[in-house]
Amino acid sequence: MSQSLASMTGYARANGAVAGASFICEIKSVNSRGLDIRLRLASGFDSLESEIRQLIGKILTRGSITCNLSVERDGAGGHVLVNEQALATVLAAMGKLSGKIVASAPSLDGILALKGVLEQRDLPMTAAAEEALGNAIMEGVSQALVDLVLARRQEGGRIATVLLERLDEIENLIAQAESHPARSRDAILARLRQQLDELAGDITLPEDRLAQEALLLATKADIREELDRLVAHLGSARQLIAGGGAVGRRLDFLAQEFNREANTLCSKSNAVELTSIGLDLKAAIDQLREQVQNIE
Repeated sequence: MSQSLASMTGYARANGAVAGASFICEIKSVNSRGLDIRLRLASGFDSLESEIRQLIGKILTRGSITCNLSVERDGAGGHVLVNEQALATVLAAMGKLSGKIVASAPSLDGILALKGVLEQRDLPMTAAAEEALGNAIMEGVSQALVDLVLARRQEGGRIATVLLERLDEIENLIAQAESHPARSRDAILARLRQQLDELAGDITLPEDRLAQEALLLATKADIREELDRLVAHLGSARQLIAGGGAVGRRLDFLAQEFNREANTLCSKSNAVELTSIGLDLKAAIDQLREQVQNIE
């Protein structure tokens, strides 16, 4: 069964909660030559990094992936502790200065307001609750990845439509080049006669020699192979798009091959009109390749 063509750009978000905490997972994907995964996990959840990376690697093959995880505990900051070491340091400093500086004694609330004396900590969760939270987070990451894949495929469907339009344009230009009269032996012979007349009207060549020269020019200007390869590349590109899946690299390679044949066609061109078709062909191929860069 064929898969849908997928873009490398997309965004998805999932949230969830268990007793004692809630979380939000956001995953963003943009273009990349390979699969580049960047994780920004809430403090205390580094143990999930390896599992999340493996999960992403199983589902996605290309793209720069950024996964953000934020966690809010119900008892966040609800546990206040006195930092005994910091308090002792403050009191020792006050004792040293008491005989040197005339000042009123500091109040209790003033001492407690000093940075580091009081610490706010999250209310601890039980081991079972922590495990439940970790499992819920992984489920949330899985759901976000499912939604991200869907978003990438929807964008990929839109890109596929544009790619097929460009391929139709390329096919039309190939047909124009195929049927252009400048490719015929008679046209080349007539142009050779005109050039000889312009160079020296009193110089004449035997008809057989003129025919040989025309044949030689026609051979040099023959673009049959280039046209055949372009047609073959068209078929391959359409087949890849129809098959879907992670075909971005193969489509990019085909776009390079398209461009190579178009360059050769332009270099062999023996008529302004044929060169113009070649340039239009190159422009359509460039537009094709720009869109291919977005494909997984």
